[in-house]
Amino acid sequence: MEHVKDVLKTSLEELERVLDTKTVVGEPIVIEGNTLIPLISIGFGFGAGGGTGKCKKGDDEGVRAGTGGGGGIRPVALVIINKDGDVRVEPIKSGMASAFEHIGETLGKALREKDK
Repeated sequence: MEHVKDVLKTSLEELERVLDTKTVVGEPIVIEGNTLIPLISIGFGFGAGGGTGKCKKGDDEGVRAGTGGGGGIRPVALVIINKDGDVRVEPIKSGMASAFEHIGETLGKALREKDK
C-alpha cells in the first residue's frame, strides 16, 4: 500500500501548489482608472485507492494504485473600485459568457457615474 501513499501524496502536493489566493481572487484589471477584481469559486473532488492480490493463475502477486479527480471554476463577483475610491461588489449570476457581459455592463455604469 506504499504505492497508494506515494500517489496520494504527489496528487495532494500538486493541488496545494495550484490552490492559492491568486486562484480565488483574480488579478486586478485597471480600465480608465477604475479597478475590477474578479472573485472566483473553485470546487473539486478527489479520490485514491489501491490494492494487492494474487493472480488466479500461478503465484504472481500484483500491486495497483490510482487517483482521480475533477474540478471547476466559475466567476462569482466583481469588486469594483472607482477613481474616487468608492468600492462595491457586483455579483455574477451565471457562467463565463454572462461574466463578460456583466463586466461590460458594470464598466459602463462605473464610467457613467464618473461623468455625473
